[in-house]
Amino acid sequence: MQTDSQMPEGQSTVADAPPDNWVDRYAPMGWRPWLRLSRADRPIGTWLLLLPCWWGIGLAMMADRPAWQDLWIAVACGVGAVLMRGAGCTWNDITDRDIDDKVARTRSRPIPSGQVTVPGALVWLVAQALAGFAILLTLGGAAILLGIASLALVGVYPFAKRFTWWPQVFLGLAFNWGVLLAWAAHMGNLAPAPLLAYLAGIAWTIFYDTIYAHQDAEDDALIGVKSTARLFGRDTPRWLAGFGAASVLLLALAVLATGTGGPGLLLGLAGVAGFGAHLLWQLRHFNMENSANCLKLFRSNRDAGLIVALFLALAGIV
Repeated sequence: MQTDSQMPEGQSTVADAPPDNWVDRYAPMGWRPWLRLSRADRPIGTWLLLLPCWWGIGLAMMADRPAWQDLWIAVACGVGAVLMRGAGCTWNDITDRDIDDKVARTRSRPIPSGQVTVPGALVWLVAQALAGFAILLTLGGAAILLGIASLALVGVYPFAKRFTWWPQVFLGLAFNWGVLLAWAAHMGNLAPAPLLAYLAGIAWTIFYDTIYAHQDAEDDALIGVKSTARLFGRDTPRWLAGFGAASVLLLALAVLATGTGGPGLLLGLAGVAGFGAHLLWQLRHFNMENSANCLKLFRSNRDAGLIVALFLALAGIV
């Protein structure tokens, strides 16, 4: 394994990682390539995987009642999101290694830059997946089955940009699965509320990942990689408005489908309204020609999702 001290100058960090991230500042040198492979230096993806899980817990609390097990479900989802996002990113980088070395933003990733070998990455992938499976086993039969089923989506996603202009849909299918899993961990079944929230999350993922994909639109065109950013082109703002509106509407329907009323219903809908306001703010500030702007707006979706999670949790408690 190559360490930072052995790598050529300029390859010791990943291009789009925050400059003050904890991996580059504090992690032991030998650990850094593996943590970068898992995107530990860029936690926004972990947040975007985790937040739908917390939506599912909040919705279940609204439909049923809060229970002490919900605290463990929330923690388990947090640990699981770190592990499974790391495993998913490792798999993505293994499959994309011949693409990543042709794109300016991604050629500094651990595999194309030579920090980690493909066999080493495969071992790291298995280790993370097994640890994630151990966490999953604590969440009950329905959640376990859903967790296993999600592996098909994780496996297919890296290849989507090779055969469809809509790879963001496949990302949405995988990244929002947690809303179903967390609901099932609490309730032991599925119902319209989490299914509506799942659809809302998919629309939200298309919204934020299209913004993200505009960073690479020119490079993607040169190497033939497809994305909604390339598909929508100059019409992107109009498409974003449509998917943002769909996400807000579906989330509101999910809240209503829990059957709760009174203050809980008002709090849930207030969270949806706050989420919608945040998406509108992103639309007003979106500049597809400015990569820094796209990355900033993409990262801001952590806050958009947290608004929903917080208000749903409050709605479930009152």
